[in-house]
Amino acid sequence: MTPNKTFVAASLTATAILSFPLVFSSLAFAQEKGAVDPKPLPPLAHPNDPSTPAKELFGRALEPADLSARAIGFYSRGCLAGAKALPVNGETWQVMRESRDRYWGHPNLVNFLERLSLRAPREAGWPGILVGDMSQPRGGPMLTGHASHQIGLDADIWLTPMPDHMLSRREREEMSATNMVRGDGLDVDRSVWTSGQLAIIRAAARDPVVERIFVNAAIKKALCRDATGDRDWLRKVRPFYGHNYHFHVRIACPVGSENCREQDPIPPGEGCDDSLNWWFHEAVLHPRLNPHARQRTPLTMADLPPECRQVMVVR
Repeated sequence: MTPNKTFVAASLTATAILSFPLVFSSLAFAQEKGAVDPKPLPPLAHPNDPSTPAKELFGRALEPADLSARAIGFYSRGCLAGAKALPVNGETWQVMRESRDRYWGHPNLVNFLERLSLRAPREAGWPGILVGDMSQPRGGPMLTGHASHQIGLDADIWLTPMPDHMLSRREREEMSATNMVRGDGLDVDRSVWTSGQLAIIRAAARDPVVERIFVNAAIKKALCRDATGDRDWLRKVRPFYGHNYHFHVRIACPVGSENCREQDPIPPGEGCDDSLNWWFHEAVLHPRLNPHARQRTPLTMADLPPECRQVMVVR
């Protein structure tokens, strides 16, 4: 997800800039309202048809697979066995958009979120954190939004502090996080960006299980400018489209998940060099989507690791 030199050069052409329809279709999703009274999805007419999109199957799974906990496949092409739910309420966290039923993860992810939330009061001066989407009960592709979050190792954390009171169900479904990026996209909005946002991202990046953190390029720019002292954690923080309202944490493949596939290693350095400037080219800040671009074909069960079939059928 981090552009190399070849990708940078190619992406500044009109053709490459128009090749991200899936990315941009999901950017607004993070702030879409949830449902206070969600309705169950209708049953599928032909669930065993090999052409049925996998997202239709995983999106209807309401309970985790009763198997040993393991992440299976890659972050954007896999599933999750033995998922654990993050409790909706904790002393130092609250789950947002509860109706989506995406507060599941590998136990390592749940433990990380609980651990990070305890650091929020001490390091960021926040009462706690607001947790957005994690994974579905059995992971897998989602009906809407993310292309990743499939193996229980990804979580979105709002850049808005948890309030000092318990949110109502309606607030959880309808309130919006705060956009931290200035209107021109070139920097953070100093009227809302504070040392607390830097501190909570730094706390997450310093956790040894964290593999990467994705933020808007303007936020990465602010971190590069404002971070003091030990800056080694900055290398884990990578710029990517969207992520104005939240940061996306990705943890490493857990021990015991032999079929979990890691990302390529993070490039050396803080990521505060000329490579960051690419994100502020006009064509990258304001891409023109190609109306004739072909939509990506939805993944089917055949596209996922074979072990995902067992995850879907076990009770």
